[in-house]
Amino acid sequence: MSFAYEYPLAGVFVSMMWFFLFVIWIMILFRVFADVFRSHDMGGFAKTLWIIFVILVPFLGVLVYVLVRGDHMAKRDIEDAKAQDEAFRSYVQQTAGTSGTADELSKLAALRDSGQITDAEFAAGKAKILG
Repeated sequence: MSFAYEYPLAGVFVSMMWFFLFVIWIMILFRVFADVFRSHDMGGFAKTLWIIFVILVPFLGVLVYVLVRGDHMAKRDIEDAKAQDEAFRSYVQQTAGTSGTADELSKLAALRDSGQITDAEFAAGKAKILG
């Protein structure tokens, strides 16, 4: 590694690499802590052991947690993403009223075609729906 510090640009590159690896490790550490606390399939004792392990031996603890429970982390992330997507779609449909105007006009036309309302009532309802 001494050759890297003989060339200033290589030294900067090595320093930046270690800095970014440290930042990535910090991000993974926070993800592990968050996953331990949001995990419903572990009891309190298991969560406590994982937290103690990650605190006492940070690099090894994070590595072991990701290897052992990485699939559970991914499943929870997918479930959360699906729940957020469903909530967003529901909100958009409710706010935008996508099932509103066209659906109401087709129901009104079906009522007119079946003879339950007259053409005048259809025209009045259409004017009311279209504003």
